[in-house]
Amino acid sequence: MTPNVSPLAPVSVPDMPAVAGVTFATAAAGVRYKDRTDVLLMVLDPGTAVAGVFTRSKCPSAPVEWCRAKLKGRKARALVVNSGNANAFTGKTGREACAFTARIAAKAVGCKVDDVFLASTGVIGEPLNASVFDGVMDTLIANARGDGWLDAAKAIMTTDTFPKVSTARTSIGKATVTINGIAKGAGMIMPDMGTMLSFIFTDAPIAAPLLQKLLREYVEDTFNAVTIDGDTSTSDTLLVFATGAAKGAPKISKANDPRLKGFRKAFEAVLCDLSEQVARDGEGARKLVEIEIEGAVSKQSARRIAMSIANSPLVKTAIAGEDANWGRVVMAVGKAGEPADRDKLSIWFGGIRVAHKGARDPGYDEAKVSQAMKSPKISLKVALGLGRGKDRVLTCDLTKDYVAINGDYRS
Repeated sequence: MTPNVSPLAPVSVPDMPAVAGVTFATAAAGVRYKDRTDVLLMVLDPGTAVAGVFTRSKCPSAPVEWCRAKLKGRKARALVVNSGNANAFTGKTGREACAFTARIAAKAVGCKVDDVFLASTGVIGEPLNASVFDGVMDTLIANARGDGWLDAAKAIMTTDTFPKVSTARTSIGKATVTINGIAKGAGMIMPDMGTMLSFIFTDAPIAAPLLQKLLREYVEDTFNAVTIDGDTSTSDTLLVFATGAAKGAPKISKANDPRLKGFRKAFEAVLCDLSEQVARDGEGARKLVEIEIEGAVSKQSARRIAMSIANSPLVKTAIAGEDANWGRVVMAVGKAGEPADRDKLSIWFGGIRVAHKGARDPGYDEAKVSQAMKSPKISLKVALGLGRGKDRVLTCDLTKDYVAINGDYRS
């Protein structure tokens, strides 16, 4: 059953232009369900550079291990993504499924096996029958084209309620370059140097080492600053592909190249947009929550405190109930294991200060705060009063629907 679209879904979807050097197609292979689009093939021009970050889970999926090994080559010609089965905790059969999928994709595309990247999402612990890809690979190749990005995003959805796409255009030198991205993710979300599944494509000629540097730089305050439920997936994968096919664009290989300024801004914008869409599509979510920490002893300390608040079931259920329960926020700050002084704390909900210097704000107005909590986007700010460290993370509320979705996930 298709879930209802999240009330937090973007009100409009951008027109996704073609990216020079990238074609793709989707198919219904029957990975888990019949007649459901569940496989995506992306075909990339020769010479495409690749960069990636992955989950730090000690129990990674077979595709994550595959991609980590292949990333050393810095080149890519194809990407195969399936939904319905995560190919995680599948032992030898999972590794064999990766090798088989890569072989048939390499043969169809006409490239080396080492230039094929893989990603899977869905149920953990169930063997993946990769032979189903053999039956659709020729069709995928025949149908590959440069448009239809929404179809690509839909093919990788699991409990997502809407496809996640983003695009930006900028200049390198006198040439126009395009950056397109797709993502999936709604539950088991607390990325750690990666994201759920997200794939970024650009026709900019960015050298692979620089692409890797940029990705690590910008993932920290975008995808790694999002949490839905505090659970880091076995399959988190974020790959960036640069075909270099933009006409007239000079190749960029150094981080301090002044021609990179526009690309940096556009690249970060796409990552930021996609990561916020993931937060907006949290399983059962009804409210997007932005948590800001200021006055911490360091940015790292601020991040840990922000995540302690964002991952607290008590804070999240209070927000679901439209209750500005600052006592639960104080609890989450105190348990974070970071420097904090109760008597210096100030807390805001929806821009309204509800607590100040360790006590309820003397001007607290219940009616005014209750009205602010009805908004679909809630801002929650904590001032620690200890230093200059600050950070921001995104999360969502925790509703009964989250329990229903995850209680029925394998059935």
